[in-house]
Amino acid sequence: MHPAPSVIIFTTLSGLGFGLLAWLGLGLPAVTGIVAFIFFAIAFGLAVGGLMASTFHLGHPERALKAFTQWRSSWLSREGVLAVAALLVMAVYGFGVVFLSVQWTLLGWIGSLLSALAVFATSMIYAQLKTVPRWNLPLTPALFMSFAIGGGALMAGQIKVATVLLIVAGIVQVAYWIVGDRALLGSGSTLSTATGLRFGAVRAFEPPHTGTNYLLKEFAYVVGRRHSMKLRVIGLALMAVVPVLCLLLPFSHVLAAVAVLSHLMGVAVVRWLFFAEAEHVLGLYYGVR
Repeated sequence: MHPAPSVIIFTTLSGLGFGLLAWLGLGLPAVTGIVAFIFFAIAFGLAVGGLMASTFHLGHPERALKAFTQWRSSWLSREGVLAVAALLVMAVYGFGVVFLSVQWTLLGWIGSLLSALAVFATSMIYAQLKTVPRWNLPLTPALFMSFAIGGGALMAGQIKVATVLLIVAGIVQVAYWIVGDRALLGSGSTLSTATGLRFGAVRAFEPPHTGTNYLLKEFAYVVGRRHSMKLRVIGLALMAVVPVLCLLLPFSHVLAAVAVLSHLMGVAVVRWLFFAEAEHVLGLYYGVR
């Protein structure tokens, strides 16, 4: 799939933002006043910034509001509803923490749950697509959730928990790559199923056309395996290995900043791969899979 920058920014930033909001809703870290304001500002900045970035991938951003009406059948619509609900609830909860120095515990738990569900809904936008076997896996929601919760714990300063969760996120990412690499082959999709010609072995005599088109550009993006493996190592190292090493060393604000920045860059790299490596079955028809 074509790795559009807007979607990469969206999935990277919003996941971390809602992950941090989930921890703040649980009262972690237990801060008030100006310190709490900084934490909430970062969380809202990441979550809202990511959501705004996603609109740049729409053909008609002015129609985005219509997506909220399809929540009964669309995970995209559910994501929007849950995201707005989480932001509203956490805004009220944050007001109490920042300006009144009180924690409305039940409200915080509700906001935390809504934040986590918003990330889950995002993951299901991709996990439901049978036309992209690499995404159509139970590991896809696990990947998004582990990144959000682990990254949120890191940004919330929950050192011990973040160390464990980032290791788990790294393991989930590796498992996703292992299973995902076999997903297209195991899906049963072939040139026969792509063309609807079910009799005998089907092979392409000529390409459907000699030039490119929108479908090839958006759904048949191909990344070289050598480059893919390099980016996997880089992404995994930045996303999990470097932050964990920083957390295991004696605490310092410099190491904490390095851990957060490294994790953010690493998530961006593996998110790029999440889209670039995704093989749409449409590519079988064009002979690029």
